[in-house]
Amino acid sequence: MPFINDILTYKSLSIVGLEKNTGKTECLNYVLSRLKDMDKRIALTSIGIDGESRDIVTNTHKPEIRIYNGMIFISAEKHYLQRRITSEILDVSNIHTSLGRLVTARALSSDKVMLSGPPDTHTLKSLIAGMSQYNVDLTIVDGALSRLSLASPAVTEGMVLATGAAYSANIPELVRKTKYVIDLINLPEVEPALKQQLDAVESGILAIDPQGCLHDLNVQSVFMLEKAKDRIFSHGNRLFVAGATSNNLFEFLRMQKNAASIELIVKDFTKIFATPDVYYSFIRKGGTVKVVTRTKLAAVCINPVSPQGYRLSSDELKAAMQDALQMPVYDVKKL
Repeated sequence: MPFINDILTYKSLSIVGLEKNTGKTECLNYVLSRLKDMDKRIALTSIGIDGESRDIVTNTHKPEIRIYNGMIFISAEKHYLQRRITSEILDVSNIHTSLGRLVTARALSSDKVMLSGPPDTHTLKSLIAGMSQYNVDLTIVDGALSRLSLASPAVTEGMVLATGAAYSANIPELVRKTKYVIDLINLPEVEPALKQQLDAVESGILAIDPQGCLHDLNVQSVFMLEKAKDRIFSHGNRLFVAGATSNNLFEFLRMQKNAASIELIVKDFTKIFATPDVYYSFIRKGGTVKVVTRTKLAAVCINPVSPQGYRLSSDELKAAMQDALQMPVYDVKKL
């Protein structure tokens, strides 16, 4: 199947839901069930907590993550000790999370697990890189799109996006909202030399001059931009914002006289929290947006059922989504 074959071309992959209950865990379970019979070594971890049988926010039933004999999984001590699976410990890291140290283990049986993985992007990147010592072919990250999460799923080479009725019960609206996120995922990456410089910057707002040199604007937040607007563009029209970007920033940039020549650079697409209308109005003015780290969209999965009980037509949703996105879309329940 092309979907799974495409996944196997990556060394790391995140599976991300656009909203709770959009089918992310079902998509993940489908992928794992197909990979278990292939001659590949798979590792699995999570951003935040996942694998619980009930959603702790909505109190609805959610599928647990099932892993298979031979797969490697990484979880915090608290959830590792609650496992129902037989496993051997490969490593206990000195990285502490709110749920204890991270435990790397190999499954010796097949069962369901609860996962709680790396607390930040730096740790997640290190963990993925470290899987080579166990001859892992593919590391899968159960991801999250949230301003509450300090770890970004965009650090993986590839991404599978899960969307569905829980995000919107109206097919045209669901397609529009999904296409917006995919437009962000597909934002171009900055040139390699600049990427190397910006990778190390964790906070603040920087100007980048035409020679590629960085200039700290001493502006700690986008909310302080208005006060500093006289000097923001004194080094050129390229700005890098290390943290989250919201409507305020895009509105501010759109209103500038030089809006058509402004280039905004963010860490990755998960840092953009602007609404589609505000984001696109900046783009229509001629502004451009780039990312330091780009991930390749490997597939889009749909869940036509919402936790409230309403059900969209899977075929109708799939056709509308494929038409808008110009890429294959999958309902894993029908594969």
